Amino acid sequence: MSAYPSVPSALAEALANKGYESLTQVQTAVLDAELAGRDLLVSAQTGSGKTVAFGIAMSGDLLGEEDRLARAETPLALIVAPTRELAMQVARELTWLYGPAGARIATCVGGMDMRDERKALARGAHIVVGTPGRLSDHIKRGSLDTAGIRVVVLDEADEMLDMGFREELEHILEGTPETRRTLMFSATVPKGIANLAARYQKDALRVKTESEQRQHGDIEYRALLVAPGDEENAIVNIVRHSDSESALVFCTTRAAVNKLMSRMGNRGFPVVALSGELSQKERSNALQALRDGRARVCIATDVAARGLDLDNLGLVIHADLPRDPATLLHRSGRTGRAGRKGVSAMIVAPKARRRVERLLGDARIEATWGTPPSADEINALDDARLLADPSLTRPIHESERAMIDALLEQHGPEQVAAAFLRKQREGRSAPEDLREVDLTPPKRRERGERGDRPEREPREKRNKTERKGFDDAVWVQLNVGRKKNAEARWILPVLCKAGGLSRDDIGAIRINPSDTHVELTREAAARFFETIGEGGSVEKGLRASPLDGTPPPARFDRNDRFDRDERSERPAPRLRKKPYDPDAPRHLSGKKPYKKKSAPEDATPAERAPSPQTDYIQDDREKPARPAKKFSKVHAKDGWKPPMRSKGKPGKGGPKGAGKAGPKGGKPAFKKGGKPPAGKRKPGGN
Repeated sequence: MSAYPSVPSALAEALANKGYESLTQVQTAVLDAELAGRDLLVSAQTGSGKTVAFGIAMSGDLLGEEDRLARAETPLALIVAPTRELAMQVARELTWLYGPAGARIATCVGGMDMRDERKALARGAHIVVGTPGRLSDHIKRGSLDTAGIRVVVLDEADEMLDMGFREELEHILEGTPETRRTLMFSATVPKGIANLAARYQKDALRVKTESEQRQHGDIEYRALLVAPGDEENAIVNIVRHSDSESALVFCTTRAAVNKLMSRMGNRGFPVVALSGELSQKERSNALQALRDGRARVCIATDVAARGLDLDNLGLVIHADLPRDPATLLHRSGRTGRAGRKGVSAMIVAPKARRRVERLLGDARIEATWGTPPSADEINALDDARLLADPSLTRPIHESERAMIDALLEQHGPEQVAAAFLRKQREGRSAPEDLREVDLTPPKRRERGERGDRPEREPREKRNKTERKGFDDAVWVQLNVGRKKNAEARWILPVLCKAGGLSRDDIGAIRINPSDTHVELTREAAARFFETIGEGGSVEKGLRASPLDGTPPPARFDRNDRFDRDERSERPAPRLRKKPYDPDAPRHLSGKKPYKKKSAPEDATPAERAPSPQTDYIQDDREKPARPAKKFSKVHAKDGWKPPMRSKGKPGKGGPKGAGKAGPKGGKPAFKKGGKPPAGKRKPGGN
């Protein structure tokens, strides 16, 4: 084809049939004659046509001088994508691109039946598209023969590294011939991608496009300030106000996806979800519902932020803020693709404004700051769309004349117009009323200003002077207290979220044994009870009610757990030891009055052997009593044994045992159930 002189005729025919009038920058860049047969590291923005670009780039290795591919014995090209959705999308794009060339394409993605994939590979495929884990598994099992691979393409290589697929990628690349050609396509080229390219590519060329200098020129970025608690209402109004056929809402967790999906479904929106907990079939059905128009809103986690191409997607909403500039760009890149216009809206709390400004600055993006559309704006826009409906200006057909006359004659023009208006409004979700938000950006500190500030006043005095609006405060009672482990650190955010309050609206929090008193400004209290409704239910099991006047100070009950500020009221600890009393009898004075009798040096062996009556004697010195080396059979007969010594070999009982006597533990001095013989020990012993 003359329009694409460097493209094989089969691919040029496919491009013409698809309606391509010209190629994008990245598609034109890979056609440069100097790049033929070379390894490439290509970076281009999301939505710039990278799939068609690497399809064109590898055509020379697959087709050569031929217009059609020969019968597939073993795969010739291997395409690796990070997610199942992107892999299936790449397979669809290559199917129409290589259709005139007679290419057979097989997919190997997680979540699909592996037996069907083995059969497809056994029948023969020229191009295999898959995810890293499943492709590596097929190679290990021997169902994927990589001996004939000529080209390997890594699509969204940076995302695959972020998702932890480094080992799988290395296994795939090491299992292919060294003579292969390696093409890496990515929106960004971090250090990990550069290292991977240096290891597995041979003298690779870096390809950049001019569009990289300006991020997402076809996307309008909006940062919308929303009062705390109005986030879901703001999303409803944004979707209602938009002209886009479909919208994609991003959340960070699966729980947030499920919650928002339930809310949007209850408001009458045709909605689907897309998250990692869904099966591949459920995810494919959700995307197909968006493409068919059966669903208008898709609520997804970041699993959908890469590579998805939806023709009718004109709106992306960040319900939860992106964690970094790369996530922001990849999320937003789902819209504004291939020259189409799109809107990327971020829901921003006033206190998160600084963070969002830094995020936009790091991503080199300029955003318009504002607020979500109000209910009045949405209603006015609905009326304007109705008046501009082309069906109102379409000429009346003869087949409709009789019914029109009958309607006008029976009901009159006003009643017919009212019925038409009600019909149009029936399927619409009512817009939400949003609270006003201050759009004034926070004042920035000048450098050095922090050190020039005067010394701050004491906390007690500062609290009295800075607490504005609490002169005429209203006290609110909650039905939880210390007995239910109530703490200010979880009461405060619960009140802010459920009642639409900010921390500045809340004063003192007094936690009593059975209830809690919270101080609010009068304006905040009115707004709080209006938000939670007549029942006063803040959340499940937590209710609030207004108080008349100022409640007494927080009460304290010794049966409750102690708080940090109430330590002075704790009872004095009980003494573990009785104090020494010199006037008390020796056996009650706290001393240990017994000591082993020592024999004189010139004593005979018979004199050294203790008798049952003289095993223990009383001594005036304050040392613990020790058992004699031997004890009589009278003691053993009654089941009594002498206490063990503190030193000796482990595991042995008796006088030379290993047990430790005294307060440090060890075996008891008496046998279980036994006691010393009567009259053999004196009071006050061990």
